[in-house]
Amino acid sequence: MKTIIEIITENVKEAFVQKGYEEKYAIVTVSNRPDLCQYQCNGALAAAKQYKTAPIKIAQEIVEHLQSSGMFKEVAAIMPGFINITLSDEFLADFINQLKSDERYGVGREQNPEKIMIDYGGPNIAKPLHVGHLRSAIIGESIKRILKYFGNQVTGDAHLGDWGTQMGLIILELKRRKPDLVYFDDNYQGEYPKEAPFTITELEEIYPAASEYSKEHPEFREEAKQVTYQLQNGHRGYTAIWNHMMEVSVTDVKRLYDALDVSFDLWKKESDVQPYIPEMVQYFKDNNYAYISEGALVVDVKEETDTREIPPCMILKSDGAALYPSTDLATIIERMKLFHPDHIIYVTDKRQELHFETVFRCARKTKLVEENTKLTHIGYGTMNGKDGKPFKTREGGVMRLDNLIKGVNDEVYKKIMESNRMDEEEAKVIAPQIGLAAIKYGDLSNQISKDYVFDVDRFTSFEGDTGPYILYTIVRIKSILAKYAELGRKAEDTRILPAASPAEEQLMLQLTKYNEMLTSAYEELAPHRICAYIYDLANVFNGFYHDTKIIAEEDVRKQSSWISLITLVQDILLTCIDLLGFKAPERM
Repeated sequence: MKTIIEIITENVKEAFVQKGYEEKYAIVTVSNRPDLCQYQCNGALAAAKQYKTAPIKIAQEIVEHLQSSGMFKEVAAIMPGFINITLSDEFLADFINQLKSDERYGVGREQNPEKIMIDYGGPNIAKPLHVGHLRSAIIGESIKRILKYFGNQVTGDAHLGDWGTQMGLIILELKRRKPDLVYFDDNYQGEYPKEAPFTITELEEIYPAASEYSKEHPEFREEAKQVTYQLQNGHRGYTAIWNHMMEVSVTDVKRLYDALDVSFDLWKKESDVQPYIPEMVQYFKDNNYAYISEGALVVDVKEETDTREIPPCMILKSDGAALYPSTDLATIIERMKLFHPDHIIYVTDKRQELHFETVFRCARKTKLVEENTKLTHIGYGTMNGKDGKPFKTREGGVMRLDNLIKGVNDEVYKKIMESNRMDEEEAKVIAPQIGLAAIKYGDLSNQISKDYVFDVDRFTSFEGDTGPYILYTIVRIKSILAKYAELGRKAEDTRILPAASPAEEQLMLQLTKYNEMLTSAYEELAPHRICAYIYDLANVFNGFYHDTKIIAEEDVRKQSSWISLITLVQDILLTCIDLLGFKAPERM
């Protein structure tokens, strides 16, 4: 379905052509003076230069042609050459009825759907999820949903960090604490225990303790490297411990992602791609892509057009150890081999921008991906505290994600109880739903690349540009529809009548922007556009609600039209919050 701007533009283009002017000047935009008109075209100003005539004369010619169309209530030429456009009430209502009759509310599907892999989350084994994992999970989940909504085949991958020296440090620290465990007996040949020798709480304490101990005891770190080497080469006992770490960690990580309503199709690990690395290294050498620089194996990715210094992509350290670029390149190899994606998207901190630029350049230069395979890095900004610095606990440490979620839910629960909205038990059930909306909307309403301040008080407010305000608007509509149903009436198929008030007209105009907005959010991978739209929609709906006595209206036809209109508002709001990754309760 065409957007309303496209429909208006087609009519204005026809007018320009009929009057002997090029159609390129018929650019229509939403009016920056809504007190004067709904839409405007400033093309006559630009056309006047080419046709060497007064812009007001061109504008008047265009207006004269457009006035014969039933689309417009008013079209006026304003000095020095602006064209002000206001739609007829009947045309506006017709467009809204078309939106309502379309199961996707005027939003099309991708004509050339792609097979897309999106890499987000990135939790590390044996470490608790902290606030640094929040943005990747929230942004990645929303982008995945938006891409799917437009018909693409999308696969989300958590991409677990389960490799490297930290594994050796954990195993060695466990051995230091519990040396008698059978995993450390090289002569043991039996089955290893099915239960892990540690809880998630113990495991999460072991790594920082081992890391701290290794700083003061370099011999401990060297031994941990040896343990890592043995693990990576199949040591039975160490592999069994590693499997326990995986099971305990992933169970806990899934619990937290469930609380965030974030899901993954794949739980692939860094260790999965290690077998690809030796062959990849040999391929780089054989094809003269890689060379030795200061002992390390690198691939030069600098291009002649670069205006800044681009470092080479490091493949192996001087001691032969693989690095993050090696693992990421091997992951690309695995993804191309197993899934053949058209597009791979990575959602990480924007400080990794240079890393991904070198990895992508290396993948293209060495032909690890096909020529038309797209590689995209979406870098997000930092989540800061009110002091403008990265979000921390009161003690100055990195806050655990479960503590952040609990803190937000507790704040929502407190506000519900202070307002006497519902009883204690119901509040306990609904608070996490509202809390999730507060967290996700608070994050996604910002442009992805921007830093933002995580303000619990503001994010959990039931007023203003917040998730709870959006939910409260939806719940208000649900309440009106429930009251209407109690009257024994239905309005699903009722035609929406032309606007009966300025408030209703504003609500309709906001609805007309939906399909254009969502298409932009998809093309730009920009969830913040959805947030901005639903905030505006909630505002104009609430203006309409306060201006209109829907349930008390005695004119049944008018009342039924309003019910049909607000049902459309509800359905669009519900679609949007689903794309953002949260749901609305039945009441608040």
